[in-house]
Amino acid sequence: MRSIKSMAIKPCCRVLISRRISPFLGFPIPKSLQPFSTTSSTTLRFSPLNCRSFHTSRDRRLNFHTIFKQTQVPVSAPGSTWGQSILFCSSKVPKRRDLYVVSSVASDVRSYSTSVETRVNDKNFERIYVQGGLNVKPLVVEKIDLDENIVSTEAVDEEERIIDENLERLDVVEPVKPAPRVESEVEKEAWRLLENAIVSYCGSPVGTLAANDPNDKQPLNYDQVFIRDFIPSALAFLLKGDGEIVRNFLLHTLQLQSWEKTVDCYSPGQGLMPASFKVRTVPIDENKCEEVLDPDFGESAIGRVAPVDSGLWWIILLRAYGKLTGDYALQERVDVQTGIKLILNLCLSDGFDMFPSLLVTDGSCMIDRRMGIHGHPLEIQALFYSALRCSREMLQVDDGSKNLVRAINNRLSALSFHIREYYWVDMKKINEIYRYKTEEYSTEATNKFNIYPEQIPHWLMDWFPENGGYLIGNLQPAHMDFRFFTLGNLWSIVSSLGTPKQNEGILNLIEAKWDDLVGSMPLKICYPALEFEEWRIITGSDPKNTPWSYHNGGSWPTLLWQVWLFD
Repeated sequence: MRSIKSMAIKPCCRVLISRRISPFLGFPIPKSLQPFSTTSSTTLRFSPLNCRSFHTSRDRRLNFHTIFKQTQVPVSAPGSTWGQSILFCSSKVPKRRDLYVVSSVASDVRSYSTSVETRVNDKNFERIYVQGGLNVKPLVVEKIDLDENIVSTEAVDEEERIIDENLERLDVVEPVKPAPRVESEVEKEAWRLLENAIVSYCGSPVGTLAANDPNDKQPLNYDQVFIRDFIPSALAFLLKGDGEIVRNFLLHTLQLQSWEKTVDCYSPGQGLMPASFKVRTVPIDENKCEEVLDPDFGESAIGRVAPVDSGLWWIILLRAYGKLTGDYALQERVDVQTGIKLILNLCLSDGFDMFPSLLVTDGSCMIDRRMGIHGHPLEIQALFYSALRCSREMLQVDDGSKNLVRAINNRLSALSFHIREYYWVDMKKINEIYRYKTEEYSTEATNKFNIYPEQIPHWLMDWFPENGGYLIGNLQPAHMDFRFFTLGNLWSIVSSLGTPKQNEGILNLIEAKWDDLVGSMPLKICYPALEFEEWRIITGSDPKNTPWSYHNGGSWPTLLWQVWLFD
């Protein structure tokens, strides 16, 4: 499956290329440089990490036009303004040769030396190496003997003049802009709906509504801007080039972080991000009103559960904003750095828990109702791992943050080992669990969490593909939640929490069990659903989470954007 990326490449040097159909890098090919067939060719492609380097490839063929009318002439480029070697190779067909240009810096081709005395005075030469440190094999050319006709200095000057004329033609030609991409009707409708859901605060966009249904008479909190719900919308805006709304969202939610909220006279830890916020109009006097942001930290939520994932999503989005816009000044601001530290201090604070995974209550993430995910749910661990990695890249290391950076590195190492070792299940691991000995007491115990083999559900063995596996939903003493949670597994791949082999196994399982996980209406939030007595006990007989609906195995199309990361 292919990943979708947006990348703009700016050429760093000028290349003479002959191509019959379309221009290369926006430069149309002058008639004087029209190609003819040659017997040797090379291939080029740009490295997305450094557009200054050319690398050989076998994907496409670009034949360079020979603009010299004489026999083979090696031309050296000792000057620093060129930075690489130029090699002209002769062909068996008279007066038809290929020009190979390898360059890694923007330069002026007119400034290279045309002196050939040092070359022609050698007895012979059979190889010319491409200079500049490119990891390529030596280019082998035909042997040139002294008794061959040597090109005179006048001929070289004439050839240089031809190069200058051709480059001047390229300089004056206006680059051809690529044709704009035509949006389909479905895309236009999607953007129209998204733009209609934009929420403004003091005249500036700050986010999008969780749901925008004009027919809903009781929207509850769906008419608010949720941090987790805004993430896919924010990425869409960033990929379209609209970073203003994302920047405003990041800064305004950061201002809400310091607000104090209480539930029954108790305040949550400092650094907590709200689950959502709403723009309200408050009257100041008889003639004036002002807009205020009213955040919800869980004191109004169903179940009164504070969100654990909001701060993690905020850090991830902040990193994505910097990467996609290049505006790294935002993450370097003092208030933003302080916000990152507050979130990390809240997550990394010492407690009674013995595991490196993050301990949370039921309903504190995307599944925000009672569904038996309390403890160490996979979704939170994957987001926690990703947020730690993003924070490590954004934090400015100084005397005040070096201890925090050290704690991040230690936690990343412990967390990745813990998840990869104890959350992963495949056919081999299931067979190991069947042979577990219980009631083991020692530091060398195999069954460290005292898991009883009877916990393995009957459906699991028949559901497993031979070459697949996944990360279980939860792990606690004497308890393994074998349900497949989609967001946690997908985000484990995105953040590289799993090993490459485990990531491949997860994708193999999704492909093999596509009908179960996707079916006719994608994408199930978990599999399988809780049914019968299990549903009554674990969900508390929740009528909204009946089997195969909402959080209990229901379909969530918003999960698809993470699937397309691997397409």
